[in-house]
Amino acid sequence: MTQGGFIIRPVVPADQDWVRQKTIEEWGAEIIVVHSEIFHPAELPGFAAEMDGKVVGLLTYRVAEDECEILTLNSWREGIGVGAALIETARQTAGQAGCRRLYLVTTNDNTHALRFYQKRGFTICAVRLNIMDESRQIKPEISPTGEDGIPIRDEIELEIEL
Repeated sequence: MTQGGFIIRPVVPADQDWVRQKTIEEWGAEIIVVHSEIFHPAELPGFAAEMDGKVVGLLTYRVAEDECEILTLNSWREGIGVGAALIETARQTAGQAGCRRLYLVTTNDNTHALRFYQKRGFTICAVRLNIMDESRQIKPEISPTGEDGIPIRDEIELEIEL
């Protein structure tokens, strides 16, 4: 899919090394921990946004039963619609897979993401209080503080019903 000067394409096995590297750069390790589960984004399906032959965005996800969970979303060219296009592609994919909802988790400190997702139709459907202490036991790289010096304590789940 072409959009706004960039294209969205599925992640393929040949992308695994750069997805792993980007995950380490952006998330501090090659794993992420969400709702106390460990995920390896380089091993997940996903979509890459490319502009002028360079990757400018990445989304990874998983489909489990009738739900699609976005596990990572990064845009390295903000303000041109990369993140929105990646989400829309995931939404279409989830719908085609027969999913009843598309959801994701962010942390309480990530006010930028909370604004971004809610502007795109996601609603808060769950808050897991103080779960980040448990996540740090699995992944010690998770910082105790995040954006704007806000302590990272809770997970906030947002969803769009399909």
